[in-house]
Amino acid sequence: VGCDRSKNLVDICGEKHFQAFVCDALSVPIRSGSCDACISIAVIHHFSTAERRLATIRELARLLRPGGTALIYVWAMEQEYKNQKSKYLKEKNGSKNKDKEMNTDTAQRPLSDQGPDNSSQDSPWSDQLIKDLKDESCDAKPVADFRLPVHTNRTSFHSQDLLVPWHLKGGTRKKEESVDTVLVPGGSKESRELSPVFHRYYHVFCEGELEAVCRSLDCVGVQKSYYDQGNWCVILEKF
Repeated sequence: VGCDRSKNLVDICGEKHFQAFVCDALSVPIRSGSCDACISIAVIHHFSTAERRLATIRELARLLRPGGTALIYVWAMEQEYKNQKSKYLKEKNGSKNKDKEMNTDTAQRPLSDQGPDNSSQDSPWSDQLIKDLKDESCDAKPVADFRLPVHTNRTSFHSQDLLVPWHLKGGTRKKEESVDTVLVPGGSKESRELSPVFHRYYHVFCEGELEAVCRSLDCVGVQKSYYDQGNWCVILEKF
């Protein structure tokens, strides 16, 4: 059973005869302890505060039966990890996908994005989470200017909190075409001007951050934490 905040996406699932419903990740209308497994892919990095990101994971854990497991994927600040560039960075605008690219939330199974520096805007952490996160590689700090930077697609991140532009494809969508198909910013000047551009909020996670948030909950244990093509991932087990 799937759920999404977007009615249009849920309608597409219905057309394909999948079970899905509209809901908010902070309040899922499913009975507590009724799920053997849950997945959350490319969701939690869209919540703009540490408290809401934690609440989303707590809600995910609530759905699990004891012994049940959950898989979480979020976009990583580190798009180059262990001297390897992520698929996201490798797929530059000059690739064979020059005319169009898929929304990064659905195009790559492991989605990708990158991070922060000293000018990173709003990263509201609880004191406990800051204590839990000992990795010093991300030194993003809140600043007085709360305007979020706009990310340049297929490049490394320079802020943990940012807006990613979405260039929507114009014209009538073909039935088999993904609703998330977008034009690459490197397309023709005319196509860029004709395509509406929206900005979507992301909080990209530093190494250890997602795991630290999960470990702050006493109802789950972290079975595994790993990096996968520009994403930080955890597998949780419900106690």
